[in-house]
Amino acid sequence: MNPTSPSISCSSDCSTSCSETSRSPGAIQRALRLEYLTVGWNLVEGVIAVTAGLLAGSVAILGFGIDSFVECASAAVMIWRLRAERDPAMSPQRLEGLERRAQRLVAGSLFMLGAYVTCDAAHTLWTGERPSFSSVGLVLIIISLGVMLWLARAKRRIARELGSRAMEADAFQTTACWWLSLAALTGIGLNGAFGWWWADPIAGFAIAALIVKEGREAWNGEHCC
Repeated sequence: MNPTSPSISCSSDCSTSCSETSRSPGAIQRALRLEYLTVGWNLVEGVIAVTAGLLAGSVAILGFGIDSFVECASAAVMIWRLRAERDPAMSPQRLEGLERRAQRLVAGSLFMLGAYVTCDAAHTLWTGERPSFSSVGLVLIIISLGVMLWLARAKRRIARELGSRAMEADAFQTTACWWLSLAALTGIGLNGAFGWWWADPIAGFAIAALIVKEGREAWNGEHCC
């Protein structure tokens, strides 16, 4: 690799699947737009979901809302990372250092999310809470499924274009939010239709395990673009 190249280098264990990509201003701007959209959507989503969850006494909807704010934190880290990349004076070495730091911050947000989902699921099983039905929460989660899926796919494409492991980790964070939305929707639906209140926390445990696994890989630099 040319040491003067402005490309983002990949870790040695990813060298066979990652390619050198130059810092395209257009790709960086598209990535920033995705992150700004992520912050805006999740702020609105979080406020509505937390309010609906508290009114309905729904742990699933409340957890879904809190997760929205975790996603905001992850997006904020990426905005900081991408804005630094637009600096033409930024050396490849400094940029790689920022990439690694951003990747670990995103991984940290994944760990926090996994811990919260685990505690939330355990609390729900222990107390046997049976939330009331929330039509606002249901509609919000259905809309979120479509938004999160689109955002995750768009972020993954940009991550490959930029060669950014941190962006790839952030794309998984968005995918994790999609899984959480699906779990919340399944839990609400099964509870409402059959009274199976335990369906949501059981799904939460499985999702938390996947989130923690992905967070560990992001922390160790195992993400490949």
